This record gives sequence, structure tokens and C-alpha cells, in this order.
Amino acid sequence: MFSSFEEAHRFVQEQDVQMVDLKFTDLWGRWHHLTIPAGQFTPALMENGVGFDGSAVGIKSVKAGDMVLVPDLGTGFVDPFWEVTTLSFICTTLEADTKAIFGNDPRNIAIQAEAYMCQTGIADRSLWGPEFEFYVFDYVSYEYGVDRCGYVIETSHADWGQGGEAPAMPLHGGYHAIPPVDKLYNLRTEITMHLQRMGVPVKYHHHEVGGPGQCEIETPLMGLVEAGDATMKIKYVTKMVAQAHGLTVTFMPKPLYTEAGSGMHFHQHLFKGEENVFYDPQGYGLHSAAGLAYISGLLLHGPALLGITNPSTNSYRRLVPGYEAPVNAFFSLGNRSAAVRIPRYATRPDKVRMEFRPPDGTCNVYLALAAQLLAGIDGIQRQLDPVVEGFGPIDADIFAWSTEQRAQIKPLPTSLREALEALHVDHDFMTVGEEAVFSDDLIERWIASKMEEDAAVRVRPHPYEMKLYYNV
Repeated sequence: MFSSFEEAHRFVQEQDVQMVDLKFTDLWGRWHHLTIPAGQFTPALMENGVGFDGSAVGIKSVKAGDMVLVPDLGTGFVDPFWEVTTLSFICTTLEADTKAIFGNDPRNIAIQAEAYMCQTGIADRSLWGPEFEFYVFDYVSYEYGVDRCGYVIETSHADWGQGGEAPAMPLHGGYHAIPPVDKLYNLRTEITMHLQRMGVPVKYHHHEVGGPGQCEIETPLMGLVEAGDATMKIKYVTKMVAQAHGLTVTFMPKPLYTEAGSGMHFHQHLFKGEENVFYDPQGYGLHSAAGLAYISGLLLHGPALLGITNPSTNSYRRLVPGYEAPVNAFFSLGNRSAAVRIPRYATRPDKVRMEFRPPDGTCNVYLALAAQLLAGIDGIQRQLDPVVEGFGPIDADIFAWSTEQRAQIKPLPTSLREALEALHVDHDFMTVGEEAVFSDDLIERWIASKMEEDAAVRVRPHPYEMKLYYNV
């Protein structure tokens, strides 16, 4: 929004801004913030920053947790959800003493990943288009104790029980539904209007497959860090608008049994100057050797990537056979059960791209973007061929195949623990560069924390087990 402090400061004065909000992302992909009165928005803030405890948000150890936040002026936007006029910035995190860029901050890792790409000479920019799928519910409650465990989801959109208000949406019947069955059009439009005012372009919005309130918002492709920032804004705005209407939003991959899951597919391609590195009119799916090698890198490192892009136990409730969510490491032209899909409709030289389909909204988007880029670059550097590597292409419906046929396809992890174990073994592609893009310390801390989550779920009795085993 701003190219200089003077421009931002003039906006503060002319628009009678009362507060300046400083937002930053923790290791797990959640926003945090602190707020200063507008009078504290001075050149000294840009030089010295505002202190905070990095250990409290997972990006630094307790013994050396002091860090500072400095606004990234280009990310400024007026936050529409405050009672007083508030100018908000996404921040860069620095070391408290030296004011050096802190390498383990997720957003800084994304910046470093693209810088590494430029250093390789393969490309000088990357474009990304995450797809945002989420559910809107009327009310959700959950509890877990020694003597009880459960959750309740209430929605007037669902065609179940006695709660559905006619006309109700049938299970799996929501794809591009139209009002009056689609009762969330106005909500999505309000979200879209806020996003556009905040500088986030929206390509379109619509109701998704999930009958009980599943929605999708899609943006045009944008730069890697810009896509990460847009993701954080989209999550924030959808939740805040829903809350204002007495509703609640979740980006959980699988909040409902038997209903469609929510993914976060990543469309992506690389450019060198104005040339699309992925384009070749003679290649499979119009993809060049470099484009296919990039796909190979994603699939070769796919098991480890899922430790970053699908980092929740709930992720693997969505990644099950028989749905569009991919469970096998292969690529295809248009096949939505493939881990990597080449869109059939993207045929112009500047539009040819691929889509990595396993990720979901529980990821830290900055880490997910960086890890995918580094995996693809590794494939290009090693000149991998996806056909030689056994990744396809497969343009058939593999769920119509026999068990023996499907067994020939390399599988993706079926649990968080399996993905984290793969990440533990295979992460050298992420620690590249003179100053490693991902540090070994951060990866180890990530794996250890996520293993604790996995163990916490694994040792707790599941409510369905009462039905299965109580009367044994």
C-alpha cells in the first residue's frame, strides 16, 4: 500500500488513523498482533521496531526469545473490523540486538526461498494461486475431559436431522449451487468486498461441494510472499465477517464425516523475465522439461512435503481413497485424483502451470509455499523425469482400478506421523543456500511439536470406540 514511511505517515494524518496494528505469524501459521497509538508511528519505529517474545509463538528458544517487529510498509491496509480507524501492517521480524533479519520467521523463510530460486538462475519470480476452501457453520462447540468427549456442529444449511431449513442443501450437493439453496452468497460477497478494499484481488467465489456450508474463494496468481500475505488476510476476513453475522468459519480439512473435505490446492509456475519456464508447446500438458522436472521434485519429496503442507492429524481424515483428494504420488492432465494436476484450460504460454493438490488450510502458508518451491527447484536441478521416476502420467480414474493396479503407484503418507517421519529423513532440499532457507533447528522443532500433537490424539479414546467396543 505504501512505498515510503512518509507516504504512510501522511495517510495516518489525512485519514485520522487512531491506531496502528502490527501483525505477525507464529510457527504454526496463526496471526498474532500488538497495537500502538498512531502517535507512536514514527521513523524511530521503523529503525528500532517494537519488542516481543519470539519463544511464545514457537519461532525462538526461551533462553533467547527477545525479538522486534518492524512494519512492512507495502502490506498496509485499513482493518475494517475495528471501532476506531486502524491501519494494519504485516511485520518483518528482526533480532532484538543486531536488528538482523530473523531467518526462522515463517514469512522471512518464504522470502529467502524465492531469493534462493533467483540465485540458482532457474527463474527470477514465481507465481502462486492457493485455493481457499472452508466451511461456514451456525454454531460449533467441543469439549474433552476425563469423563466426556465430543463436539456439536449446527447449521441451517444442512440436509440432515430436523435442523435443515428448506430449501436445504443435500450432502455433496453444493458445487456451484445457486440461491435460494446457496444461503451464503451475500456473506461471501461481503468477504470479497473487504478483501478487495484491503488489496487482495478475488478471481471468484462460489459454494463448494460440501452441502452444509462449504465455500471457496480463489484469487488470481500472485508472487510467493504476496500469496502468503493474501492467505493470512483471507483467513482473517472470512472469520471476522462470519463472526459479525453470528456464524463461525473453519479451514479444517475434514470437519464432517462423509462430507467433502477442504483443501488448499496450490497453482504454481516460474518465470524468467517474461518467459514461462514451464511452457513447451510440444511437451505433455504443454510442459517443458523443466516444468516436468519441477513436478518430479514435488512428487519425489511429496511424503516429506506433507509434513509441512498437511501438518495436522485431521489432514489425513481428508486424504483417503475414493475422493478427489489425492492419496498417491502421480501427475496427470486434468485428473483431480492426482497429487499434481495440469489444468487442461490453462493453455496460453503465460498461463501453463501445475497444481499441487494435497495441501490443506492447517498449514503455515509461508512454510508450505517455501517448501514446495524448494522441492520443485531440486527436481529441476537434478533434471528429474517424472516418467522415469514412476510418477505417471496417469489420466485414468485410479479408483476404478484393481487393488493390484493401484499398488503400483507410489503412495503418499496416510497419517501425520508417517509424514513427519518422511520429513525427518528427507529435508536436505529445504536446507539449501549459503544461509539455509530452512534451518535444521526449525525443522527439528517443527517435527517434535507436531509429533506431540499426533501422540495427544493417538492416546485419547475416540467417541466412536465407545460404540465399537464398550459392550465387548
